[in-house]
Amino acid sequence: MRRAPLLLLASLAIAGAGAAALWAATARPAAQRHKPQRIVSLNLCTDQLILALADRDQIAGLTRNAGDPEMSAEATKAHGLRLMRNSAEEILILDPDLVAGMPLPRATLGVVEGQNYRTLDLQSANTLAEIQAAIRATAMAVGHPARGEAMIADMDRQLATVVRPGKGRVAAYYQRRGYMTGTGTLIDDLMTRVGVVNLAAKLGKPPLSQLSLEEMVAAEPDLLIVESATDRVTDQGSEMLHHPALQGIPRISISQAWTVCGSPAYATAARSMADQIARVPVRAH
Repeated sequence: MRRAPLLLLASLAIAGAGAAALWAATARPAAQRHKPQRIVSLNLCTDQLILALADRDQIAGLTRNAGDPEMSAEATKAHGLRLMRNSAEEILILDPDLVAGMPLPRATLGVVEGQNYRTLDLQSANTLAEIQAAIRATAMAVGHPARGEAMIADMDRQLATVVRPGKGRVAAYYQRRGYMTGTGTLIDDLMTRVGVVNLAAKLGKPPLSQLSLEEMVAAEPDLLIVESATDRVTDQGSEMLHHPALQGIPRISISQAWTVCGSPAYATAARSMADQIARVPVRAH
């Protein structure tokens, strides 16, 4: 199965880490007075928000990854919609009345500004508050503010049932080829919510780092959090995650599509992580 390069996924997952990632809609005030009918999204993360909040017939174009279930939690909704290569020519042909990005790609920013298109320019979200702010901004921009509030209320209801079964245990979000996700990221925020300590923080690692198999074994984490796509060996990148040296460490498996972007899938990820962690006995040290 085709997979996006790991560093592309990592950049989406940790963009804005270490800084206050505030969401801001730059649409003109007119955006609040009518519903756009030709929405174009230029980023995987805005794809998901647009798919979740806009009417299907409002959407003129999405990115090529919008329909990939390994990368998008809203992939099924993208079936049958136009998937673009984000070229300036495509944007001009579609003549959108709202262009959404996170942030807007530099390659197309000049075209967007030159045509005076309305824009929804969002920054990345690494916390629940930032995700919910993004939902409100997007819902307003697409003309469905009530949907945004309902979605936020539903997330809050789901998260109210999430306990903290981690009990201070140490976990590592370990990915293909030994990449580990650090603090200031969406994964780190989820770890805190379910009560586990990020191994990357204990080791003083940056938002994205590589940890060898030997280093991981020596660190003795209580849990490994992995992408569900790596539950079986498909290539060399996933093979190292199945090394016998790691087999004694309990695994928490979650879909990459839930965490590549800050989206309503945050609540799904939190519930799944909490449920799985609760079933792992606390080991004596």
